[in-house]
Amino acid sequence: QVQVAESGGGFVQAGGSLRLSCEVSRTFISIDDMGWYRQAPGKQRELVARISSGGDTNYADGAKGRFTISRDNAKNTVALQMNSLKPEDTAVYYCIAWYRGSPYWGQGTQVTVSS
Repeated sequence: QVQVAESGGGFVQAGGSLRLSCEVSRTFISIDDMGWYRQAPGKQRELVARISSGGDTNYADGAKGRFTISRDNAKNTVALQMNSLKPEDTAVYYCIAWYRGSPYWGQGTQVTVSS
């Protein structure tokens, strides 16, 4: 079974930075795309950033220029560096990994940005 676990959330003031990390439990498997979604209270879950196994990236408009997604294929990990954080970035951030066409979600990590 593929398990996904996030870490690195927390509380930060506006303008600050956080780095989220995510690890897929099983090594020696080839993960397809990996990414980050977020869900704020009362809102739908939305894509933040996505990265293919080849390193191609896709960002939501609000993340462009502030967030950077990266991955280590050998370790099946993905990271999200978030800079210049804004209060509207407050949400639960979820890591997702696609394996053989199926998505696997982490439990989520809370990011809170104060004004």
